[in-house]
Amino acid sequence: MDVDVEAGHMVAVVGASGSGKTTLLNVLGLLDRPERGEVLVGGQSTTQLDERRRALLRARHLGFVFQDSLVDHRRTAAENVALACVFAGMRRSARTASVHAALEAADVDHRAGSLAGTLSGGERQRVAVARAIVHRPEVLLCDEPTGNLDEANTSRVFDLLTSFVAGGGAVVLVTHDLELAERCDVVLRVSGGSVRVA
Repeated sequence: MDVDVEAGHMVAVVGASGSGKTTLLNVLGLLDRPERGEVLVGGQSTTQLDERRRALLRARHLGFVFQDSLVDHRRTAAENVALACVFAGMRRSARTASVHAALEAADVDHRAGSLAGTLSGGERQRVAVARAIVHRPEVLLCDEPTGNLDEANTSRVFDLLTSFVAGGGAVVLVTHDLELAERCDVVLRVSGGSVRVA
């Protein structure tokens, strides 16, 4: 089936462990190539692109949030977010304001100068979301971004994703949390390598 990820929508991806949810996310994120079919980004086919051009598309048009925040504990919150600006090719003159705005949106601007290793799990995950949105991608691809969080931090991270969607972005959210999935616009169920609307 076709999977359309449209601006202003949040798409949940659910299914049993090992069903292929993360594989689907990796294909959508141009990290893996599909065995058949194609992935279009902004209407452009990515099938024939070399790895350098796929990496450029990823850096400029997509943002990623993982279950383990994958922030660099040796860098400050602001430095972690600024790395995404560098990869996206953002001008140096625009980086400081963009980093501040992203940290503020994620409600961790007060920890901008703190080493990521000193942050709580919820703060690290909000820094990860700030890093994902700082370059204003069209789509956020999120793999269990609330999987390690308590209820309060789960709510805060989901609210951040909802705000991103309200601003015209799109989110693909892999989750085991069916309550979160039910709050999304579309729910896709992955089973045995196939995808269907739940």
